[in-house]
Amino acid sequence: MLMSKATSINLFSLKTPQMRAFHLTWIAFFVCFFAWFATAPLMPIIQGDLKLSNADIYNITIAGLFSAILARFAIGPMCDKYGPRYTYTAMLALGAIPVFGMAFAWDYTSFLIMRLLVGIIGASFVITQFHTSVMFAPNVVGTANATVGGWGNAGGGVAQSIMPYVLAGVAAFAFGSHLSWRYAQILPGVLMLITAVLYFKYTQDTPDGNFADMRKAGLSTAVGKKGGLAVMAAAGRNYRVWLLGACYGAGFGVELFVHSIAVTYYYDHFHLSIEMAGLAVGAFGLLALFARALGGLLSDRIARTKGLDGRTWLLFGLMMCEGIFLVVFAKMDNVGLAIAMMLTFGLFTHMACGSLYALVPFIDRKVLGGVCGIIGAGGNIGGVAAGFLLRATGNVQFCFLVLGVSAMLCACGAAAIRFTIKHKQEEQALYDAAVAQRKAALAGQLATA
Repeated sequence: MLMSKATSINLFSLKTPQMRAFHLTWIAFFVCFFAWFATAPLMPIIQGDLKLSNADIYNITIAGLFSAILARFAIGPMCDKYGPRYTYTAMLALGAIPVFGMAFAWDYTSFLIMRLLVGIIGASFVITQFHTSVMFAPNVVGTANATVGGWGNAGGGVAQSIMPYVLAGVAAFAFGSHLSWRYAQILPGVLMLITAVLYFKYTQDTPDGNFADMRKAGLSTAVGKKGGLAVMAAAGRNYRVWLLGACYGAGFGVELFVHSIAVTYYYDHFHLSIEMAGLAVGAFGLLALFARALGGLLSDRIARTKGLDGRTWLLFGLMMCEGIFLVVFAKMDNVGLAIAMMLTFGLFTHMACGSLYALVPFIDRKVLGGVCGIIGAGGNIGGVAAGFLLRATGNVQFCFLVLGVSAMLCACGAAAIRFTIKHKQEEQALYDAAVAQRKAALAGQLATA
């Protein structure tokens, strides 16, 4: 199956199934994250309309992250069994229902339930990483995973930036605040339905075809053979999975916390307007457009000479820098310096997440969905833990301080990851084969030019 994986990334081509999957995975991920965080920058308005207390807001924030934990654990094995095409299509189509449903919430309980259901689409990341992992060869899979993850993750930042303006645009038609935020929910819901159709029509599970068709033809696949429990059990026996899950909790968990609470933090603590606070937090999210990809690219480059150990030590360095600058950000009382430090630790956070998922495809290829699911769930567990900490203390700055220290501790966990000599030799052989295939393809193109 390796030889049919793409050994290069041609961004301006949609001719191959690999590149169609590349572009549609990040678009689907972008749309899901846009919908997931569409209400976050509007919470000051929603809070007033539904008469929510600060404790209610904290519970809603936790609910939106908690459901994604369970969904990420479940969605990985579903990819292994049913394939990413069916899994993503179903998530987009069914996930649009609660997104629309939030517009009909009338009190705290109904809004909390809808937010809990919307959080399920946060598992979209797992499908995205799974799909590109089976489409791209070892020499570029880190870059592919990090790029689609970063571009898709930017959906959260875009939501922070433009949803306040969507709200203002709706309000310009003489709708009051009671209706404006509700009508604004139409946009993410419609985008999800459109993307579901595109994903089903233009992608396939692997470079060689869809799981169902391949099974009918008697072809074997590297994934898709085991049931959900078997996949999760096999992945769960690998200690590296749990260490990387903790690292992702201290990386992506920070991203989730920033997207969930930072607009309200800037609004309350620094007295910025909702629009200005949204732009500041949106800039943090938009770092994912290049920073995650940069983390994956660096991981692939280091792997040329340092192999899997090099990928691990890169993750350690990036997470340590994330933690240091996050602690500095927690101490800032000047809004300008706070935004500067937020963007600095955000840069290292996104790069760390990119380098982490550049390492994920090499942990255990036979249960890739389970590996992606557990590690992906770790990110949401980090976000939920931060939410509970905020609910207990009510101090956002203290929460950021704790998250910074946690990132540094988890960086040490990344440094503790080891691979057997046999594992490294096998992965190096696959890497070298992919590089040789790419060189042969380039030579063939030059010969026919």
